[in-house]
Amino acid sequence: MDAVTAAFAACPRTGFLPRSQRRSASYDGPLSIGHGQTNSQPRTVEAMLRLLRVEPGQRVLDVGSGSGWSTALLAHLTGGSGEVLGVELEADLVRFGSDNLSATHQPWASIHQAEPGVLGLPDKAPYDRILVSAEPRSLPEELVEQLAVGGRMVIPVQGTMLLVVRQDDGVEVTRHGGYRFVPLR
Repeated sequence: MDAVTAAFAACPRTGFLPRSQRRSASYDGPLSIGHGQTNSQPRTVEAMLRLLRVEPGQRVLDVGSGSGWSTALLAHLTGGSGEVLGVELEADLVRFGSDNLSATHQPWASIHQAEPGVLGLPDKAPYDRILVSAEPRSLPEELVEQLAVGGRMVIPVQGTMLLVVRQDDGVEVTRHGGYRFVPLR
């Protein structure tokens, strides 16, 4: 079993959904978690994680952590030698996601309240990997700047999944299919 498949097996979606949605956990589509946010389609999350190529021991930023599912999956991929910092704008979802995440017993992962007008957690940068589960109108330079050299970011921008790789002399951006996400605010 490869690492991404193992992460999905270790962190079932059911534990990251509101009770009213848990019977739909096997549905391969987005499910509402309140506040206009969703728990993303499993197939989409899998595709994003495969593009991200998280390795054990890496520092990872999870932007739009919502229910905590993506944060837990990332934590499984980094293992205890890594660190995963989730960031979420909605205070109720920070609590919901943090409670869900704590049930996975991965203390190297946490979810933080986003500051309005600030993307990511720039004071804790740089990150080896950044996963963004909300869609901005353009590639946010402030997130690119939080990537370490050699780092990878997966982010949906205007309906297209982008892989951004930071290099010494700039960034390389490749496109990987069409997707729909809630807006990044």
